Amino acid sequence: MKILIIQQKMIGDVLISSILCENIKKNLQDTEVHYLINSNTKAVVSNNPYVDQILLFTPEHRQSKRSFYRFLQQVKAQKYHAVIDIYSKLESNCISFFSKAPIKISLKKWYSSFVYTHYVEKSKNRPIGVGYAIEDRLLFLAPLIPALKAPVKKPIIYLTDTEMARAKDFLLSHDVDFSKPIIMLGILGSAKNKTYPLPYMAELIDKVASKTDATLLFNYIPSQHIEAKKLYDLCGADTKKKVKFRAFSDSLRPFLALLSHCKALIGNEGGAVNMAKALNIPTFSIFSPWITKAAWDTFADDTNIAVHLNDYKPEIFKGKSKKELQKETREIYPLFKPELFDDRLEHFLSAAITLPNQ
Repeated sequence: MKILIIQQKMIGDVLISSILCENIKKNLQDTEVHYLINSNTKAVVSNNPYVDQILLFTPEHRQSKRSFYRFLQQVKAQKYHAVIDIYSKLESNCISFFSKAPIKISLKKWYSSFVYTHYVEKSKNRPIGVGYAIEDRLLFLAPLIPALKAPVKKPIIYLTDTEMARAKDFLLSHDVDFSKPIIMLGILGSAKNKTYPLPYMAELIDKVASKTDATLLFNYIPSQHIEAKKLYDLCGADTKKKVKFRAFSDSLRPFLALLSHCKALIGNEGGAVNMAKALNIPTFSIFSPWITKAAWDTFADDTNIAVHLNDYKPEIFKGKSKKELQKETREIYPLFKPELFDDRLEHFLSAAITLPNQ
């Protein structure tokens, strides 16, 4: 049996949905699993032993009708027994339809009702634990595996020894002292409305620097250099001494290898946080006001702590839709001052990192 999973979204989504591949392989013998993802997200599933083949959807497929049609024919030629389409968008509707798979599973949406044979409806009474984003994905397996045995809920990133060794050599070349903890800082979100205000982020970084003897790394890419430098300039003089500003990676796989050497990741909620968790790196994440914390606050405990303005000022959110909150983020986010979660940050540092006075 051959199964295709379609997840054309961002890095965090691709990583979390990879648990479907592992669950299928562990519950259905002699099954071949293919994973269709956007080409820029490949790094988080490379070397995954539960993915037999990665199908990459490229910008060319999106921009050229001829290229897209050829891609559809390639999918059809695979003769899949089943297709799982996580988000049911127009592109994935077409891919699912052209696959001619006998079993096609997706979300229940009015515009694609003729494409799929089985539909998933998200429950409003989800169990609290690992996060809705994970619980919801396991629902897609029910038509194929009615009685899922020992469900795997945590995604894993598989790095090679060579990748980690190269990352260590890179850090040593930037005079990183491995006798001290290393903290990765997720300084920028994937969009402006997912980025904690820079003055507040600088204040938070100053607190981390003052409470630990850690070396601090900034997670950014070359196109974000101006914003990263702006944040660096906002940090205190003592903090700057602990920041290795130029010790960063301009591509995803080497970044993952750098992250594997860190004691923790602190910063904006997003793909980097999910990647850290998949590497068993403790995380402290700050949620943008319009992002649903219950969905993406996965594996919450003393070493995976998330904070949201709604935790402290719920009156702001009463009666407002996600779209309304998204429009108002610029006005709302400045209300989320770092002192509101000082105690949570210190608790995290105590649990995940040995503080100098301990």
